[in-house]
Amino acid sequence: MADIRDRAKGAIDTGADKAKQGIDTAAHQARNAADQGGGIVDTVKEKAESAMHAAGDYAHQARDMAGHAADRVQHWAEDAYDAAGHYAKDFGQELSTLIRRYPVQALLVGFGVGLLLGRVVRA
Repeated sequence: MADIRDRAKGAIDTGADKAKQGIDTAAHQARNAADQGGGIVDTVKEKAESAMHAAGDYAHQARDMAGHAADRVQHWAEDAYDAAGHYAKDFGQELSTLIRRYPVQALLVGFGVGLLLGRVVRA
């Protein structure tokens, strides 16, 4: 589970880094355009728009990866829940069989456990 979470975090971090690089590049080009003036402003505007679209794409990819990771965790949790339910059911059946096989001993054990719990609660 930690592995999936680390992968999702890594994907989100990678997307954020690429978006930041694109924005930094656009800002750098904007500074250059301001220094040079003229038609370069249009070029910088196009590059900035391209960087904005790339950042949106990376954010979308990161969201998709996080969604896939969440689905995997959900399936893992469902499987663990099912396994625990089967284990509890098997344990209950085994305990019932044991009590049916040894009823007197089961009553004595129950009485002893009751006495011990009574002493613990009372003290």
